[in-house]
Amino acid sequence: MTTMQTRFPATELVRVDPPHRRPGRSPLRRAALGTPYGVLTTALAIIFLYPLVWTAVSSVSPAAGTSQVHGWGFGNYASLARYQAGIWVYLGNSLFVSLLTVLLTLTVSLLGGYAFARFSFPGKNALFLTTLAILMVPYATLLIPLYVILNAVGLSNSLVGVAIVLTMFQLPFAMFMMRISVESVPRELDEAAMVDGCSVFGALWRVLLPAVKPGLITVGLFAFLAAWNDFMAPLILITDTNKMTLPLAVANLRVQVQGVIDYGATEAGVVVLALPCIVLFLVLQRHYVRGFMSGAFKG
Repeated sequence: MTTMQTRFPATELVRVDPPHRRPGRSPLRRAALGTPYGVLTTALAIIFLYPLVWTAVSSVSPAAGTSQVHGWGFGNYASLARYQAGIWVYLGNSLFVSLLTVLLTLTVSLLGGYAFARFSFPGKNALFLTTLAILMVPYATLLIPLYVILNAVGLSNSLVGVAIVLTMFQLPFAMFMMRISVESVPRELDEAAMVDGCSVFGALWRVLLPAVKPGLITVGLFAFLAAWNDFMAPLILITDTNKMTLPLAVANLRVQVQGVIDYGATEAGVVVLALPCIVLFLVLQRHYVRGFMSGAFKG
């Protein structure tokens, strides 16, 4: 019986071809592929920015029937500043309502989101769904019952009452955002803090609060924008002209004697209303995007 053996030389090398590499795209091809996206985003930016730019330009341009008839200037802004109690009173009212709404919304949503994310208690999911169900109720239908309730507790015709109502309508989104923000933080972090001697609120303050900062900024920004621009709640709940917020004052300023519309002062009011919102969004944009990404990559 013959045994056949196959020998492979020790010095023989096996040639391995390099992996196929995808040829790089030329700069011209990359520019051609990116052009449709650039054109689309530029067109959308123009569509959204054009009304704001047009309003800002119109507020200082000369126009018949306005306070700025001859030449460019700030006559419309002067007319806005002199309206009834003065623009600074209405700005102060709007600022008070907005900041109080932000404070109440952040406090309640942070504690509620922490409770929903970290603790188990009877009716937890039902209570959370009930909170979200506020979004299903039309906003205007609740204002009259809320006015009756505020009147019963002595908060009718009050800026504090307006802030409480606006906070209630911000809670569904805020509670949802803070729950997913807390759930995106590993539970072991606050458990380790409690082992080291922190209380429940100590772990929330020292560990979770810095971790959920983007979510808090997102909730606070949404609450501020909603309270700053809200028109319906102050219209129903406020009867004193000196307690009007700026949107309500601008709406009242719009219609003058015999139904004549003061477009110049209205445009000036729109610019004053828009400026804080634009500045806040630009300053907090990075945290705003990170807040929306909270929980998206939860492990």
